[in-house]
Amino acid sequence: MKFSTRAEYAIRALVDLSMHHEDKQPLKLHVIAERQEISLKYLEQLFIPLRKAGVVRGMRGPIGGYRLARAPHKIRLKEILDLLGDSLCDQESEEHEPKLHEPNDEKNRFLIDELQQRVTQAIRDVLESITLEELRNRQSSVLRQLRILQSFDEIPTLPRAQHLAHAS
Repeated sequence: MKFSTRAEYAIRALVDLSMHHEDKQPLKLHVIAERQEISLKYLEQLFIPLRKAGVVRGMRGPIGGYRLARAPHKIRLKEILDLLGDSLCDQESEEHEPKLHEPNDEKNRFLIDELQQRVTQAIRDVLESITLEELRNRQSSVLRQLRILQSFDEIPTLPRAQHLAHAS
């Protein structure tokens, strides 16, 4: 299972918006597009259903842009994916045709269908449990860790022999 490009870009853009939710200032789509390396035209198309569904709010004018319409903890990943028609659970609607015509086919089909329903429900439960706030917090944590790792690159290192000489 994998997110579609459409879902991935929407999630990245919404997490970006959620990182600036407390600023109370709208973000321009071209800024988000540049930061997330997403085509502006593509992002504009993604924001249409998100705006219509009340996930984001557009503001016009020279200081206009987009903001989350609700707090990040009130926006769930499942809602976003459902709005985009990308639920990751679409396999359940596929018709199953038994390949063999044996007496056990129906019993096996029931087993497989039940298994698929359980997996689909587990995916739905996970998607329902994840909020933009959680994704934002995870992203912030990753960015902090990256900055720490990058700071090690800025520390001058001594050649091994000098390091050992200083240690004695």
